[in-house]
Amino acid sequence: MSDDFSGGSSDDLCGAPSDATPVVAPRTPDAPSVTAGPPDGAALWDAVEGLVRWLDQENALPPEQMRLLRILKLSEEAGEVAQAVIGATGQNPRKGRSHTWDDVQSELCDVIVTAMVALRTLTPDARRVFEGHVERVVGRAGASEAGAGRGQRPPTRPSVKGVRPSDSAGPWGPARR
Repeated sequence: MSDDFSGGSSDDLCGAPSDATPVVAPRTPDAPSVTAGPPDGAALWDAVEGLVRWLDQENALPPEQMRLLRILKLSEEAGEVAQAVIGATGQNPRKGRSHTWDDVQSELCDVIVTAMVALRTLTPDARRVFEGHVERVVGRAGASEAGAGRGQRPPTRPSVKGVRPSDSAGPWGPARR
């Protein structure tokens, strides 16, 4: 696992423990503090705002370059999710089962936090933009509370080509061998 925008390991923001020793940026007196328990709603976006302020203070790059690098950081984090999934399913014969599904959860949290920081870097209205986007996606999916009463079928479990729910312990349940 690499460093994330919190200045600490993903354990700080996601709550999922990691077996790997994180590489963390040095904490400074101005680093945002992480309170006990996961933030929600306004507190979550306040935490993101604190991360952006801290990163801005620690960064000597021109604003345009900083913005681009924060967006590119998403690719790095997504790659770490892929690496964790490959490790959790044992798809690398040289490494075997090198990760757990908790590692996958932790890496997904890193992607989410990184995306929130990148979005806030692009716009001061990140919360409004994100909530509006989620509302549109939910509306398109027919998953809104209003849509629930219109006879729509509940969503089915997603399937991933080549990975069946019984292939490994993970989000679909215990392995059956």
